[in-house]
Amino acid sequence: MASPEDGATASSSGVVETIHLEHVPSTHTVLISLFKDVTNAEFLQQQLLSRNAEYEYAFIDASSVISRFQVLAAVYKAITIQLNGGMKTPNIHSEIVCSLSPNNNISEAYRRFGITPTSKHLIIVKVLISSPSTPSTPSTLTPAAVEQHLLANVKGVPIPFTDETLQSSLTDWPKVRKYYKLNNVGWLDGVKDETVKRKEMEMLALGSMALRSL
Repeated sequence: MASPEDGATASSSGVVETIHLEHVPSTHTVLISLFKDVTNAEFLQQQLLSRNAEYEYAFIDASSVISRFQVLAAVYKAITIQLNGGMKTPNIHSEIVCSLSPNNNISEAYRRFGITPTSKHLIIVKVLISSPSTPSTPSTLTPAAVEQHLLANVKGVPIPFTDETLQSSLTDWPKVRKYYKLNNVGWLDGVKDETVKRKEMEMLALGSMALRSL
């Protein structure tokens, strides 16, 4: 499986990271941030449920995620689906959340990988899309405006979006094993090196995500 990070470029303003994925058209700019100890998840979820356009983000529960690679794979898949006109959810951001799931149950994907009233740590993705006819014309939103909006409305602590940050304290490993059906993969328990085990779990999760639509 090709890495969505192969050839990707990234820049950071401190809170929001701008990522340009290879093979994604210049009309699409990916912004990602990570917040821990969020105290207003219920409010944020309510904005999504009420279809408040100002809160159109992919709010991902970080406890269900293994790695940066995994999130970028979901983003890449969702953008591809959107470009091909095959979205089964309201927008590209909900499609990102569903792309993390190993199955096609949309409500389950929202419940397991999206924001819930009790979510404490959030990966937040925003895809800015400019007009295909004038790709040099930027989206009406800017990375700076997105960052300002997140800082004003997400009651949490922004931290770097890295594997080390996720895996050291945010990932809920029993939850990940349950969601990706890894509890019955007996050989995993025989892997004594924790770093190797986590990498194997990541690869198995990515494989499940890739096979979801087949």
